[in-house]
Amino acid sequence: MTKKKKYQPTAKDWAKGIIAIALYLAFLYWVDAWWGLIIVPFIFDAYITKRIPWTWWKDAENPVVRTVMSWVDAIVFALVAVYFVNIYFFQNYTIPSSSLEKSLLVGDYLLVSKMSYGPRVPQTPLHMPLCQHTLPFGGKSYLEWPQWKYKRVTPKPIQLNDIVVFNYPAGDTIVSEVKYQTEYYAMCYGIGTQLYQQQTGTVPQPEDLTPLQQRQYYSTVYELGRQYIRLNSQDFGEVGWRPVDRRENYVKRCIGLPGQTLEIRDCVVYLDGKENPAPKNVQFNYHVQLKTNYLPDALIYELGLSVKDVRDMYAGGEMPLTAEAKKALEAHTEYVESITPILDRDMGLYPQNAYTGWTQDNYGPIWIPKKGESIKLTLDNIAIYERPIRNYEGNDLTITDDGDILINGQKASEYTFKMDYYWMQGDNRHCSADSRYWGFVPEDHIVGKPIFIWLSTDADRAWFSGHHIRWNRLFSLVDNIK
Repeated sequence: MTKKKKYQPTAKDWAKGIIAIALYLAFLYWVDAWWGLIIVPFIFDAYITKRIPWTWWKDAENPVVRTVMSWVDAIVFALVAVYFVNIYFFQNYTIPSSSLEKSLLVGDYLLVSKMSYGPRVPQTPLHMPLCQHTLPFGGKSYLEWPQWKYKRVTPKPIQLNDIVVFNYPAGDTIVSEVKYQTEYYAMCYGIGTQLYQQQTGTVPQPEDLTPLQQRQYYSTVYELGRQYIRLNSQDFGEVGWRPVDRRENYVKRCIGLPGQTLEIRDCVVYLDGKENPAPKNVQFNYHVQLKTNYLPDALIYELGLSVKDVRDMYAGGEMPLTAEAKKALEAHTEYVESITPILDRDMGLYPQNAYTGWTQDNYGPIWIPKKGESIKLTLDNIAIYERPIRNYEGNDLTITDDGDILINGQKASEYTFKMDYYWMQGDNRHCSADSRYWGFVPEDHIVGKPIFIWLSTDADRAWFSGHHIRWNRLFSLVDNIK
C-alpha cells in the first residue's frame, strides 16, 4: 500500500491562507468572540496542509456524485454567506401592513442595515438563513439550544423619529395556530374577561377599584384565559415560546427615546413637555359620508388611497387619510357629504393589566426606561413596568396580598433598568398595532434601520397596467421620508 504523499503548499497557498486567517481574526476581534479561534486550524488546513479531503468529490469516478456534490458545495457556501450577511450587515424586509402609510407602503421592499445601530450577535445561532422562525414546509427554522446572551457589536444610538425594524416584543409567547400567533396576551385577557363574567354574572368597573384590587382582578382574568387556551389546544394549538431574535419582525417609527417622558394629547405627541412634530404623511381615521355609493377608481388612485381602505370605508364609513388627502377628498363635493374625525378609542391599550383611562389619542404621560436609571415602584405604576422587569430583564416579580412588590423575593421600592427602551408607533396612527398596545421595545429587540426602497409593488394595480411597480419609489432613501 502506497503512502499518500504529503502536500507541499505553494507560495500562492501561503498567501491565500495568511489573508484568510487575518480576515477571520479581524472578524473575531470585531465581534469579540475569541472562542472562534477553534476554527483557525481548519482554515490553515484548507489552504496549507490539506490533510482533510475537503473536496474529495472532485476526484470521484462517478459523474453523478461529482455533479450532486458540486451543487451541495455551492448551496452550503451560499447559505453560510447569506447567514453572515443577514446577521451582521444587511437584510431584506417587506412592508406587510399599512401601519406606516403613507410613509412606507404595503409592497415596499427595504434594504435594512444591521450596521446602523450595531450588528446584534445572534442569540439563537443555529437557525436556517432566510427563515425568521418557520420553515417553508412547516416546523421551527431554529434550534432553541444554544442560547447566547445579548450582545451588540459597536452599538450606535437610535435617533428620534428614525424608522426602525425590530422584533415584536409581545411575540415571546405564541400559540401554534397561525391566526393567533401574535395575540396570546390579548387573548388571555379577552377570554378571561368573558369567563369571569360567565362565572360571576358581572364584570367590575376597573376605575372603581383600588390599584391592589385592580391587580387582583386582572391577575384572575389573565389566569382564567391562560388556562382556557392551554386546555383547548385543539382550537388554539400548542402554547410555545420564541427567542428574541426569532420573533416576528416589525417596522415602526421611534417617537420616544430612553429617559424621555411621552404623552399624547389630542393626537399630538409631546416629549418632556415639548411637541414632537408629526411626520408629513401621518394618517388619522375619519368617518367619510358619501353622497354616492362609490368613489371612481381614477379618483382613488389620484388621491393615493388603497383599495382596501376604500372597501373598509364602504363597509363602515371609516377611512385613514393624510391631511393632504383629506383636503383633496373634501374638494370633491360631488361625491363627499362630510368628513369627520374619529378619536379616543381605548380597546386593548398597554398596560392591559391595569386601568389608566388612556386612549390611543390621549395617552400617558409615561416614562420610557433608560439603562442605569431608576424608578420608584408603586401599585399605581407597577403594571406599566412589570413586563420590562420580568419578561425582558429576567426577574421574578410578584405582588403580595398586602400590596408589597417583591423582585427576586426581596421587597422593592425602586428598580434600576439594565437596558434602554424605545417607544415605537406607526404613521397610520389609528391603524397601527404599536407601543400603545404592547408597550416598550427593549434594545435587545432592535434589528436594524431601513436604508432605501429597492422595489415597490402595488397589489391594487395589475402587472401589465404599467402601474404595478411604483417606479417613483425605487431607491428612495428612507431617511428622506419624514
